[in-house]
Amino acid sequence: MATARGNRELQQKSKAALQTCTDPVERLRLKCLSRGASGIKGIGRQFKIMDDDNSRSLDKKEFAKGINDFGVDMSKSEVEEVFSLLDKDNSGVLDFDEFLAALRPPMNATRRGLIKQAFRKLDKTGDGVITIEDLKGVYNCKKHPKYINGEWTEDQILRKFLDSFDSPDDKDGTVTQDEFMNYYSGVSASVDNDAYFSLMMTNAWNL
Repeated sequence: MATARGNRELQQKSKAALQTCTDPVERLRLKCLSRGASGIKGIGRQFKIMDDDNSRSLDKKEFAKGINDFGVDMSKSEVEEVFSLLDKDNSGVLDFDEFLAALRPPMNATRRGLIKQAFRKLDKTGDGVITIEDLKGVYNCKKHPKYINGEWTEDQILRKFLDSFDSPDDKDGTVTQDEFMNYYSGVSASVDNDAYFSLMMTNAWNL
């Protein structure tokens, strides 16, 4: 999980990098990361909500609307330039998964492997989605201060935990592997050292 300090540092680092960055795709990535570790995941959720026909693709108009609805400050020409750069086959539509893969901060194979390993451990039923039921017995609530003082139940704590991976405006209580990867790509961007990232993931999920 991203620490509050790690989130602040990532936000500051991204905002500083935006001052000199000219690459349109990198600028969009930095604008997302300037919201913290969950920025990439959030924009992924925004486009998922818009994909009414479940085509997992976006045309230029949908793409522009998604950017705007997510509240990313980009001019019309910037949005068009990003779309053109990502629409590699000039089909006029963006593949949803390719768009997110291009937007995620680069991660090496070791980091990606650790994230997938953590997801598999959490997804006890193996159905590709983490739910509250999956988390029971994997995520220990007993030491949570609000559980100790009787303020929250185990289910409330687990739901709060799942919400941290979810988009603030669309919390559905489930987390897909894509959302998990989008979230941790943001966390990864806040951690420069591979050994520290590995230690963090291993300790968090008992890998």
